[in-house]
Amino acid sequence: MRNKTTKGFYFKSYEAPYQSPFDRLFGIFKELITHTSGDFDEAIDWLRELDVEYKLTDDSYTIDDFIEDLKKKGYLREEIKDDGTPGLGITAKTERAIRQQALDTIFGNLKRAGNGNHKTKHSGNGDEHTGEFREFHFGDGLERISLTESLRNAQINNGVADFMLTENDLIVEDTQFKAQMSTVLMIDISHSMILYGEDRITPAKKVAMALAELITTRYPKDTLDILVFGNDAWTIAIRDLPYLKVGPYHTNTVAGLQLAMDILRRKRNTNKQIFMITDGKPSCVREKDGSYYMNSNGLDEYIVDKCYNQAQQARKLHIPITTFMIANDPYLQKFVNKFTESNQGKAFYTGLKGLGEMIFEDYETNRKKRIK
Repeated sequence: MRNKTTKGFYFKSYEAPYQSPFDRLFGIFKELITHTSGDFDEAIDWLRELDVEYKLTDDSYTIDDFIEDLKKKGYLREEIKDDGTPGLGITAKTERAIRQQALDTIFGNLKRAGNGNHKTKHSGNGDEHTGEFREFHFGDGLERISLTESLRNAQINNGVADFMLTENDLIVEDTQFKAQMSTVLMIDISHSMILYGEDRITPAKKVAMALAELITTRYPKDTLDILVFGNDAWTIAIRDLPYLKVGPYHTNTVAGLQLAMDILRRKRNTNKQIFMITDGKPSCVREKDGSYYMNSNGLDEYIVDKCYNQAQQARKLHIPITTFMIANDPYLQKFVNKFTESNQGKAFYTGLKGLGEMIFEDYETNRKKRIK
């Protein structure tokens, strides 16, 4: 009897890939250092508590050994604390590792592209070949002429015996125009971002770090500016993201929008957009005399009207605003809907789960179209 080979699946218990003791602890440490806003001592205290509860280490490799390895590998540096005592702090290498982990966590299913640029649907004087050919037009660069296709065209048109290559025989390979995008990411750091026992600032930081790492590594022609807004608004550097904290602030959405538009006015890119992550209603504006008008009770008509005016100004500048409202308060939807209508932008009502994926998908969608 002839042996028959059958096809099927073989199931076995999951075996986690091997990780060295350092790598296993380093992944946890990067998560903790994000939650503690860059406070190394607090992160290590948490790590020691987790070690007691979950037996993360043994006698052959302890938390102290892990700290020594962090120093040797360049993840820690000596620094002077605010109280004047010596201590340890994370380095730029650690900040980059944290951003990379955020990228892997939030956009882990992202497929790597070879040259790291988005495409638009518009063909033109780009630098990526589409594989399609067309006739030569006045103004086309000589470097775009396909010699093989042009010679073949000349043979067909003029014959082999009396070979002649004319302008009418020239064929060029079409290219894809690569759009550039300038993005401003606005992060609400008002006190409500940590109220009611829910940490909303840490997920917002992770999204910002992931988006920053995505743009700088995959879309280097794009620009990303990050600003935070409370009573006022100011820009922060990408390297400052792990240390970002909320403050005893109200929500001055107007100041954030004004600063975002000032930044984008100076960009040469045609495509510009604003992403705004917030969990609360606007409750503060700064008057011309430098004083603050604040009202946390309901939707203050004076404040929200100024927000609508900013949305309309952004629309005139062809800057769409996408609002990610990480709160489910029904009374806020009226404001967000009118704000979005004033700008003709978009709004998402979302919890913290899936926020990163939503922002990435919207970024990808906007990058693939021309924003005029």
